[in-house]
Amino acid sequence: MSVIPDSDFGERVRRRLRNEQLIWFTTTSADGTPQPNPVWFLWEEDTETVLIYNATKALRLQHVAVRPRVALNFETDANGDDVVVIAGVAEQALDAPANSDHEAYLTKYREGIKAIGSDVEKFAKDYSVPLRIRLTKVRGF
Repeated sequence: MSVIPDSDFGERVRRRLRNEQLIWFTTTSADGTPQPNPVWFLWEEDTETVLIYNATKALRLQHVAVRPRVALNFETDANGDDVVVIAGVAEQALDAPANSDHEAYLTKYREGIKAIGSDVEKFAKDYSVPLRIRLTKVRGF
């Protein structure tokens, strides 16, 4: 059963998950402080999960290892509308290919990788730890 509603709002959520380049990924530090970070992501529609590749030293990896409940959200429009907030559970995605071998990820971000002065091979080394977020709740308007 899908956590994304079968509604106009749900269709907007799916469209944004397919098309947006950036999502805010919020973990929680040891002292309980929310730690939002803008990240690139890939919507895995068939399993309703989000895949994020992380730097090996990213603190969020330590956060989710002990506090796997996370949040994802998109920027709103200029009027503060089109709000989408997603709750989920993060875990290492040991079955995910390296981002350099993930054709859908490369299709989405190849130009972005170049724009930050990197290349596919370097980016794969720098962001080699995949996390998968299983969606548990979606809200917004």
